Order: sequence, then C-alpha cells, then structure tokens
Amino acid sequence: MQKLSMDQLNRIDVDSFKAQNKTPLVLVLDNVRSMHNVGSAFRTGDGFGIEKIFLCGITATPPHREIEKTALGATQSVDWQSIKETKEAIHILKNEGYKVYAVEQAEGSTFLNDFAVDKTDRYALVFGNEVHGVDEDVMDMVDGCIEVPQFGTKHSFNVSVTMGIVMWDLIKKLKF
Repeated sequence: MQKLSMDQLNRIDVDSFKAQNKTPLVLVLDNVRSMHNVGSAFRTGDGFGIEKIFLCGITATPPHREIEKTALGATQSVDWQSIKETKEAIHILKNEGYKVYAVEQAEGSTFLNDFAVDKTDRYALVFGNEVHGVDEDVMDMVDGCIEVPQFGTKHSFNVSVTMGIVMWDLIKKLKF
C-alpha cells in the first residue's frame, strides 16, 4: 500500500471551495480561548465543506499565526464572522432557519449516537470554552444539546477533538 501524493489527492482550490455547495452546517465557537482549537475548527470545517464559523466572545480571529499553525490556510476557504456576543449569533442563525444545538454535557442532552438529523434542516453547533463550556445564557437559547458519550476518567474531550467527532457524525448522517 502506498500513500497518495498531494497531486493524487486532487483537492479543489479556494475559489472552487467557495463556489461549491456546502454541508448545511455552521459552527459557533463560544469563547474558545485556544487559537490552536480555533485553527482546528477551520481546518476540520474545510475538510467537511461546512458553510461558516461564528467566532464569538474572546475567541480569536484570523489572521493570526497561532491560528494558522493548525488551520493551514483554511481561514482563507471557510467563511467566518466575528460577533461579540454568542447570543447574537444564535439569534441570527435561528432567524435564518438553523436548528441550533449546544455540544455539552447537560441535563436532558441527547447522546450523539442517538441524535437523528433531518436532511432537509440546516444545523448550527455551539462549542464552548475549554474550561467553562457553553455559557448558561446560550444554553437557554438552543434547540437541544448533543453529548458525546465518554468512558474514561476525564470530564471532557478537547474541544477540537469534540468538533471533529460531532462534525463527522453529522456529515455521515446528512450525506451518506
């Protein structure tokens, strides 16, 4: 077995990415403090062809070399918007018809494996601060909460890992 070369991967360019139909998915980063996690959101979002990322509160914005370390140029392909208050982003998304779900450990959450999607809906996922999670005021606004089941001793996964797990699961359910 031989790895594929960059040419064999046959990836599209940024302009083609921007013009293609996107996965009906938006990420909302609620006060994510690590620029590496922000960069990972961009790179993973690019890989899954998502619509947009909202960077809210203290979440850093491009251009920044610490974001680019993990984004590897995806800040140029994935649309993004900086909004001071996460609640404002949620309000915008709901007005545009998105179903908004926090990804959090919460009372009444739905385990990811049990979360059913409607292929006619558009989704927004809210990911919270690495220490405090999704803000309580934001939790009061969402349509529901998705939780990734865990079986170890730690209280949570890293937010960038969680983004990858949840995005892949939704992409799988929406596209395949």
